Amino acid sequence: MLAELRIRDFAIIDELQLRLSPGFSVLTGETGAGKSIIVDAVDLVLGGRADSSVVRAGADRSIIEAMFRLSPARRAVIDPLLEREGLEGDDADALLLGREVRRSGRSVSRVNGRAVTLALLREVAEGLVDIHGQSEHLSLLRVREHVNLLDRYAELWPLRTQVADLVGQVYAVRRELEELVLREQELAHRADLLQFQIGEIEAAALQPGEEEGLLEERLRLTNAEQLAELAGEALGALEEGEGEMPAALDLLGAALRALEGLARVDPALEPQVRAAEDVNYRVEELIRGLRDYQEQIEHNPRRLQEVEERLSLIRRLERKYGQTIPDVLAYAEKAARELDKITHSEERIAELQVEEERLLAVLSVQAVALSERRREAAQRLAAGIEDELRDLRMEGAQFGVDFQWKESPKGVPLPQSVSGLKFQVSGLGVEQPETADLQFESPACVAFDSSGIDHVEFLISPNPGEPLKPMVKIASGGETSRLMLALKTVLSRADETPTLIFDEIDQGIGGRIGLTVGEKLWNLTAGVGPDNLQHQVLCVTHLPQLAGFGDVHFHVAKHVERAGVSERTVTRVTQLQGGARVEELSQMLGGSGEAAYRSAEEILAQVVRNKGRGEP
Repeated sequence: MLAELRIRDFAIIDELQLRLSPGFSVLTGETGAGKSIIVDAVDLVLGGRADSSVVRAGADRSIIEAMFRLSPARRAVIDPLLEREGLEGDDADALLLGREVRRSGRSVSRVNGRAVTLALLREVAEGLVDIHGQSEHLSLLRVREHVNLLDRYAELWPLRTQVADLVGQVYAVRRELEELVLREQELAHRADLLQFQIGEIEAAALQPGEEEGLLEERLRLTNAEQLAELAGEALGALEEGEGEMPAALDLLGAALRALEGLARVDPALEPQVRAAEDVNYRVEELIRGLRDYQEQIEHNPRRLQEVEERLSLIRRLERKYGQTIPDVLAYAEKAARELDKITHSEERIAELQVEEERLLAVLSVQAVALSERRREAAQRLAAGIEDELRDLRMEGAQFGVDFQWKESPKGVPLPQSVSGLKFQVSGLGVEQPETADLQFESPACVAFDSSGIDHVEFLISPNPGEPLKPMVKIASGGETSRLMLALKTVLSRADETPTLIFDEIDQGIGGRIGLTVGEKLWNLTAGVGPDNLQHQVLCVTHLPQLAGFGDVHFHVAKHVERAGVSERTVTRVTQLQGGARVEELSQMLGGSGEAAYRSAEEILAQVVRNKGRGEP
């Protein structure tokens, strides 16, 4: 749950520290006081979009920090991620998220006090809070979102993920097929080029390390005369001497003989004898090595030209195919693989067509199974929403879900047992219209995407006797609000998100059903219902009947403070209790006299009675 929220220099909030409790908390106050700004701050610290315009005038940055208390179930999800990234905190049951937005536009994200990427912050925060704002009314009017709401309710995301994976594989196979079929002429030109390149490299018969050896050989051939002269001088000094000066080897031999004589008299000089023998041996090895080197030196202009030509060829190939000989050889291997793929494109096309058919057959089974599961869930969803709507004074309303499949020659084949493309699901079950243009002869193929084969749309009949029609066409503002509340109530009962925030989604709902709405939100915190899931619920509201159900009541007010000759607008939050809360409810009722005060007290008394009996 969200235990503490700290906000500094955010919009009109200069500094705010809000300690929150489990249960149902309500925030009330005049329009523009800053209630929704608090919700915006929560959204920002969870990884929402940052905008430098949120920085309070006169400040250089906005800072939002949120501290969460984690349940064992939530820790089991988050702890492995924190350990992987080295973000463990001092308190294992607490999680601290932070967001800093600077006036320059730069944003800094933190987890347990350490800077992280925005993507990682969002990953850590996922599943902690679900925010339902006023704009979410529009999600019911976006038909493409209906299938997502249904899958969330039915907990079908694992199966949907399998379907999406199969769809991705089908798309990949089709892309490769299209490339092979549509680029035949281009591929033919490419094959000619690859054949030339491979032939050029193979004709050169390059060997790894060859270039280094040629460079050394060229150096010797270019300087052959100088090398021969210097080698001769070294050999002369070592074994022939110069004039009357004896050779170095002779001098070493004389020294060795003298040392051997000394050692016979004084055995302590044996190590020096062995050292002299080693030096003598090494000089002999040096002479043999120099003699071999001298014999290899030759002045050969023809061989020098051959080496230069070979090096020129190697460098030309390196300019075209890689910086080194191994790079050139690697390019040839890659080109050979590509050429093989092009050469055998017809075989590959046949293979891909078989693979496409196989994937579509598997996808058909998975997509139909997903559709059937959705229809089963849609019946439960419809029944649950109709129950909620009855509580919200829409007793005769019916809710349904329309399923349509669209034929497509590039679609997924359907089993022969399927006999139609349209299904309508309500709380009474699944119906399949008998309209002729919705029937087809098996086998048929239907369009698909990553969500499967279903085009899902919510239907509503607000009044008894009216047929189910698309909700986007007939729901009024007040009905949309009640539908949203009903849907969120049903969905939230199966939602493990610990904290739910509702930002004025009671717009368009009158005071007559405010108590019912408040009781439904409170029931989400009490764990009432078959799933017995307990949530922390925060609600921004203008309805006193709803606000009366709050276990904790916060009042948000806007004040003008003076500092010298200047004035600043600030937001203050106060927890209301006792008479102060009754006074706030009476103000929300639109009056300040004794009658309004008594009405507020009656609301609180009714809340106590309703809470005492549990779920209505």
